[in-house]
Order: sequence, then C-alpha cells, then structure tokens
Amino acid sequence: MTTTRIALVTGANQGLGRAFAEGLAARMNPQDLVLLTGRSQQRVADAARDVAQLPATRARVEGRVLDVTDTEAIARIAEDLRARHGGVDVVISNAVTRLLPEESQSERADEFIDVSNTATHAILRSFGPVLRPGGRLLVVASSLGTLGHLDGRLHHLFDGASLDQVEYAVESWRSAIHHKTAQEAGWPLWLNVPSKVAQVAAVRAVAAERRARDLADGTLVAAVCPGMVDTATSRPWFSDYSQAQSPARAAGAVLDLVFAEHVEPELYGELVRFGKVLPWHDGTPPVEQDAMLVP
Repeated sequence: MTTTRIALVTGANQGLGRAFAEGLAARMNPQDLVLLTGRSQQRVADAARDVAQLPATRARVEGRVLDVTDTEAIARIAEDLRARHGGVDVVISNAVTRLLPEESQSERADEFIDVSNTATHAILRSFGPVLRPGGRLLVVASSLGTLGHLDGRLHHLFDGASLDQVEYAVESWRSAIHHKTAQEAGWPLWLNVPSKVAQVAAVRAVAAERRARDLADGTLVAAVCPGMVDTATSRPWFSDYSQAQSPARAAGAVLDLVFAEHVEPELYGELVRFGKVLPWHDGTPPVEQDAMLVP
C-alpha cells in the first residue's frame, strides 16, 4: 500500500516559504499532501490555489490558517495531523517578522520574538512527537545562529541548554529589552542575532534528546540557513543584491535535505547551509549595522 506523506510549511504565503511549498509540491507524489500555512485566510487560500495550479505541481496542495504566535493553534494542527494521518513527514518552520531599518528594534521586540522564537519552541514541542520515522523537521535560521555571534557573557545561556532553558533565556532577553538593561548585559541591539542563536539552540536541544532514535530510522531534525535570498523581508537591508538568490534557488538546497535518501549523521541537530555544517561555536559578534543581514 502506498503511504501518503504529509508536509507542512509555516510562513508560506510568499517569498521563501512559498518557494518551499512549491518545491515540495513538485517533488512529492500525487497522493501526498502539502499544507501551506499563514495568518491571512485570503492570502493562504490564494497561495494554495496558485501553487496547486503550477505545471510542475504533482502533490495535493491545501491551505491552512495558522498564526504561529498562537501556540495552542500550533498544538491543535499537530494533533489534527496525528489524528487524521498518523503524523507528519515534513515540517519546515519558516515564519518571520518583517522589520524595516528605520523601525525601532525594541518596540518590535515582542512581535519578533513571538514569531521567531516562541513559535519555534512550540513547533518543536508539538510537531516533534508526531513526526513519523524518516521525517524531516527543519527550522529556518541564518548564519547568525552560531554561538560566537553573541557576547561571551551570554554563551552559557545557550550552550548545551535544554529547550526549557533556551526558552527561559529568550524570556530573560525579552525582559531585559523591556527594562532597558539588555545592552549592559551583553545583548546586541539588533534582534536578529540572539533570535537566530536561540532558534539553533532550541533545535540542538531537541535533537540531543532524539538523536539515537532518529538516526536509527532516518529522521532529520536540523536548523537550516538558506543563504542570502532576495525577498521583501531582506531587500530593505541590502544595497547590493548581486549575490542574492531567488527564493526558488534558495529553497532548493533545503529541499535537497528533505528528499535525501540517507541522513548524514554529521548534519543531525546542526545548522546546515548548502549541505554543510556551520560550526556552533564559530562566529564573532557582528557590528550593529550588519547584524540584521540574513544569509
């Protein structure tokens, strides 16, 4: 009997998330299902219809409204997939908050942290238990997600931390922003640096608990860096796009991990860019004007 594979992508209305949904729909089988999710019912419906009608699409495509800041909604959709399909085979966590250079980082902190970090924690907690053997659970981060990009005073908060400890560190950072003590404690002004480090730390925490079982059955849990991508979210931060990839091209390397026949043990639980591990302890704290760059 042919097994139906289930894939879900968050933040999939446009840009990189849309490219993930398109790539999955083109590379999966006709009996498989790709769930394209986002906050706006109309945008989700339009995007799902458009992806379903692409000539390259082979799998079924459906839209699901999912606000990733609603952790209970994340839990509900994971449980629904378990009840209806016995679990899920591919989850790509891609939701992101769009910031502009002229906006106040501190004033947008709650929204940014909720979308990038609180949602990541909820997705790992809710979808990890329903990920079927041989599945893929990938969190889209960036090359800023290595520990060395943070002030050394903060390393102990994330290095070897459990998911609960990562969550506590993120909430401590949020509190420091609100109390205007973040910079004196070593937190950078730009939100993207600690946010990405925390995303990768959360993935590492979950992967550490699952590693032996997952490697035995060909399951991959990892963070991924797609490289520099020309999207509406990143465009305001760059003056030179000569090296930027299209969303479709950037999605390709990530989807190669999804469809790889075998899981390379060295990639498991790590931050992966173009099929190679970005070492967790590498990097140096970037200067502030560069810290929002996302490759």
